[in-house]
Amino acid sequence: MNNLHLQKSEYNRRKFIKHASLGITGLAALSAASFGKDSKQPAKAQSVSLAIATITCDGFGDENFEKAFEIIPQLPFKNVEFNCWYGRNLTPSGIGSIQQRCYEHGLTPICVQGSSFGAEGNIVKDVAHKLWLMEAAKKLGCRRVKCTGAARGKAGGPEAVVEIVRELAPAAEEMDVLLLLENHANNNIEFIEDYEKIFDAINSTHVGMCMDNAHFNGSNVELMEVVDTFHEKILHIDIKDTERMGIHKVVNFGEGVTDNDGVIQKMLDYGYEGYLLVEMAPPLNETSLVKDLTRAYQLFEKYQKY
Repeated sequence: MNNLHLQKSEYNRRKFIKHASLGITGLAALSAASFGKDSKQPAKAQSVSLAIATITCDGFGDENFEKAFEIIPQLPFKNVEFNCWYGRNLTPSGIGSIQQRCYEHGLTPICVQGSSFGAEGNIVKDVAHKLWLMEAAKKLGCRRVKCTGAARGKAGGPEAVVEIVRELAPAAEEMDVLLLLENHANNNIEFIEDYEKIFDAINSTHVGMCMDNAHFNGSNVELMEVVDTFHEKILHIDIKDTERMGIHKVVNFGEGVTDNDGVIQKMLDYGYEGYLLVEMAPPLNETSLVKDLTRAYQLFEKYQKY
């Protein structure tokens, strides 16, 4: 009986992996495949879906996602972005652990976030790191990799971001993985002109923006100007609220100045398909975290399209 039980468990695990790979993002893979091996069609979700980042539970520490896997199963979210910033997260066993725990809790990985773009002089290590992030994402059944830049003026500046992404774009197209560049306050990817330099140099359906609404506010950037300028390149939207313009300090939704609803509605008017990612980080109040994150889901649930 024990042997039969193990065989059944392994069958269910394999069934989950197959299901995950043909989920919201996996269906896009199947669609792209129908165009042939050399298709340059963008890999995007077939709907608008809510997701949550593990950073909302783990903060910035190396928690091996233990808090995330304790808290997220208590929430309505099923789609999860994994903040893989530590070595053990990206080893084969680390990726397998994420996969297994998602199966056990009925969660779907939708994106892998890695550490920032950037390098002083030699970009080889950073290119290799991002290539492995793309491979890790595919192993998890998702096809999105998200990174921001280094601190403003560090690690080669915005020019290094362009150089690195230029090398990665053909691989992203070949692997059919979206490479998402996230803006941060006080960062090499921060302002509208930073994205203009990147997208002027690199024209790829598989390289786009992760629009972090609160970080744009923290950099005194008008959100609607970003949407109007880059709506065709915005492939992922991070939703959180910052206390005031010019300062990135996360607060509960409704306590700050970030017009998440305005951005979402305008992007929907432009035909946006993708994820709306709740990224309230670090955790604001651990005693009310489940309540706060459940409320976040309820606030934005109206935008989901299946």
